[in-house]
Amino acid sequence: MARYLLMDVGAGTLDLLYYDNATALHYKAVVKSPAVRLAECIEASRGDLLITGREMGGGRLAEVLRRRAAQDRVMIARSASATLHHNPDRVRDLGLEILSAEEVAATTRNSCSEMVFGDIDAKWVRTVVATLGVPFEFDAVGVCVQDHGVPPEGVSHLDYRHQLFVERLAGTPRPHALLYRADAIPATMNRLASAAADAGRLSADRVYVMDSGMAAILGASQDPGVRHMDPVLVLDIATSHTVGATVAGGELAGFFEYHTHAVTPERLAGLMRQLADGTLTHAGVLAEGGHGAYIRKPVGFDNIAAIVATGPKRALIAGVDLPITWGAPLGDNMMTGTLGLLQAIRRREGQPEIPV
Repeated sequence: MARYLLMDVGAGTLDLLYYDNATALHYKAVVKSPAVRLAECIEASRGDLLITGREMGGGRLAEVLRRRAAQDRVMIARSASATLHHNPDRVRDLGLEILSAEEVAATTRNSCSEMVFGDIDAKWVRTVVATLGVPFEFDAVGVCVQDHGVPPEGVSHLDYRHQLFVERLAGTPRPHALLYRADAIPATMNRLASAAADAGRLSADRVYVMDSGMAAILGASQDPGVRHMDPVLVLDIATSHTVGATVAGGELAGFFEYHTHAVTPERLAGLMRQLADGTLTHAGVLAEGGHGAYIRKPVGFDNIAAIVATGPKRALIAGVDLPITWGAPLGDNMMTGTLGLLQAIRRREGQPEIPV
């Protein structure tokens, strides 16, 4: 038996699920994302600003800090600066000063406001969990975020992310292949490593991290309305990114990633058909401004048994003339990623999936 704490850190919200395997009870919460909370705190603060912590999801933090740096001194620890960009010059172009660890230690704290970057704020998580009325003790903690990785010189971050996905899925073509234990995260996946380090401050025996898109695909495929259909096409239309995938026999047959703000209902319908028919290409999606695509095997759009849509922006697909199942695993559209995390951890540990 085990108690799990699962967190899906998105651009707009942090979705949290507590699951007790002994009682089969679960409790959940949807709160502002760390990026939104920090942006609001920065906007409310006054005077010079010192930012410490680790790499996290940036959201609108870069724009908020650019405006702040136009009127006050803004210093950021090198360990946190990758939140804004992996190129230090791009961070400095925002008007920020990048400090070494030694310079941060020497900074007089009473002369400025201080913010700590990180996807997982242990104190905040404890506050949220307290409202659920459950013990702050977990056998396993899972966190999902989107991490592009740090590519080698001359390789785009989108191509690099795509390459990492393809390599992992080649051996195990299932979403949980993108789940990592805290001690086995690829060296170039800085944001995943940062999230794991912060999650390690929680009361848990084991910590896992996972790509948020793959967690959402796995979670959405668990919706009771489509779980026993095959093949299915899954859409997670999130605040900043949209992921679509074909799932056949429990395996990923293919997927695409796009910026939500850049995709229209008509293009989304076209992407789904091309994905299922196997005519979508990584280069083609990149040329349109998307993140990329991967086809293992075409399943044929006419063979799709169901299309399930989840995510906070799923209304984008509402006007498309296709039969859509509005996914709500665990009875909640916002628990897609956390349920995917839970099932991925159960699979990785050789345990049966949680019935939903």
